[in-house]
Amino acid sequence: MIYRFFPFLRWLPELRQASVLRGDLIAGVTVAAVLIPQSMAVARLAGLPPVYGLYAAFLPPVVAGLFGSSRQLATGPVALIALISAAIVGKIAAPGSADFLSYSVLLALMVGVLRLTLGLLRFGMLVNLLSGPVVVGFTNAAALIIASSMLPALLGVAPPRPGGNHLGLVVDTVRAAVTSVHWPTIGMATLTGAIVFVLRFRFEKFLVAVVLTTTVSWFFGYDGEVVGAISRGLPAFTLPQIDGDSVSRLAVGAAFITVIGLMEAMSITKSLAAKTRQQIDMNQELVGQGLSNIVGSLFQSFTVSASFSRSAINHESGARTGFSSFVCSGVVMVTLLFLTPLLYHLPQTTLAVIIVFAVLSLLRLEPVIVAWRVSPQDGLIAVITFLCTLVLAPQLHFGIAVGVSLTLILYLHRSMRPHVAYLSRHPDGPLVDAEANDLALDQHIALIRFDGRLSFGASSYFEHKILEAVTRLPELEFVVIDAGGINQIDATGEHTLRDTVANLRGAGIDIYFTRAKGRFVDVLERTGCLDYIGRDHFFDWNQHALDHLWGQMDPAARPRSPLQVPTPGGKGGAWAI
Repeated sequence: MIYRFFPFLRWLPELRQASVLRGDLIAGVTVAAVLIPQSMAVARLAGLPPVYGLYAAFLPPVVAGLFGSSRQLATGPVALIALISAAIVGKIAAPGSADFLSYSVLLALMVGVLRLTLGLLRFGMLVNLLSGPVVVGFTNAAALIIASSMLPALLGVAPPRPGGNHLGLVVDTVRAAVTSVHWPTIGMATLTGAIVFVLRFRFEKFLVAVVLTTTVSWFFGYDGEVVGAISRGLPAFTLPQIDGDSVSRLAVGAAFITVIGLMEAMSITKSLAAKTRQQIDMNQELVGQGLSNIVGSLFQSFTVSASFSRSAINHESGARTGFSSFVCSGVVMVTLLFLTPLLYHLPQTTLAVIIVFAVLSLLRLEPVIVAWRVSPQDGLIAVITFLCTLVLAPQLHFGIAVGVSLTLILYLHRSMRPHVAYLSRHPDGPLVDAEANDLALDQHIALIRFDGRLSFGASSYFEHKILEAVTRLPELEFVVIDAGGINQIDATGEHTLRDTVANLRGAGIDIYFTRAKGRFVDVLERTGCLDYIGRDHFFDWNQHALDHLWGQMDPAARPRSPLQVPTPGGKGGAWAI
């Protein structure tokens, strides 16, 4: 039980091993080399001064490392979460204002409380609300939104007035660049991009870009926008300003970030667990992520989350325990205490280029193609989510809402119309879907497989498919339900089943069941439906039921039955008898 509340006690004794300690030290310094420039760039994306990125990179990684279940998960400022935070807070405060900063910190506190609460209540399964196509569509659109929002800094033009549609702001930026482009800024952006591209396989590429462009900016007197003076010292303990009105206005956004962050953390931890063979507790991870945001908000941090790129670097650099996060935060602390004056001449366009390169990993077309191949409806949901997120930005939650709504509608449709197969004998021997394999159906015995729950949503469809066989097979004597796919039945399904049995028997047609699962049979037993149907009408296998029925029929029926001898469907398909 103690490990659930203090999971770091599992790995703390391992630090006595020199190899473990050395791996964590190297990984911590390596991740810090990526985190420091990234955190300042992400702060800009969140609408805050660069120093707040360093604040968000200071304490949250330590807390997440102590109380999370994954030893290699790297927590800190993340571009996607920063973009959402800026969009949420931007609706109630002007970017750059004191209120904007205050609300950003309050949002971090609210997200932390939500994540902590969900983790303690073991509600990690909420991530299932977001399907793969919705996530892929949203993240692809978010990557383009993030990259395009960096255009003013990349082109050296004044950013358009906030508010309105994001695509409109991009058009305004491009128009402004046509007449007032700042060539030194474009030159510095090109230099940064070239450095990052050349060093693209090196972990320290962003740090090298920051050092070199800052040196060039100082030496040549770069006249573009620079970071300027950064407050020196550690963030002070400050309680976020909390009031009912602010909390209510940020509540929906906090819930949105919580779910998105949960999805990101789950994806990353699963990937790491596959490599490290660790046992991951998603609820414990929620606790760690929640506490990291709560503690961070007390020291002027905006919302943080798990980072896929930095987690991968942490693992590949040899991290063995959460102590690597301590080392990383220690390097950030040294930067805050002693190195911030060196960042005065850091070009803002350098941070913009870092953001653009960081979000390139979010652009993934292959999952959309795979989703389309699996199911055109899933692929369409990914595309619609992408377009809605892009068009409705900066109201990003609307894009997710559209995607989730379409997913639920599709799920309900599939649940209400599960796959139903009329079975016939295949030339290779097994009983298969007659329509899919162009096989004829037996005119006396209908063997039907129902692949879904017999619940209130699907019960009418179940009855419809059975009556379809009765209508289209006028000489039908027996219906055999292959119940291997029925894993649940509710009160409506049980009532429909009784009615179906009564209607069939009223028409002189008897009904049998095969391969029924224990849960299905148990419900029928409790309601008395098992005896109503007849216990002798249940068989373990399809062939047993067919042998029993053929024993009651004309001996000549079996040799010519499509359930015994493979029979092509002919021009009429499966219904051609």
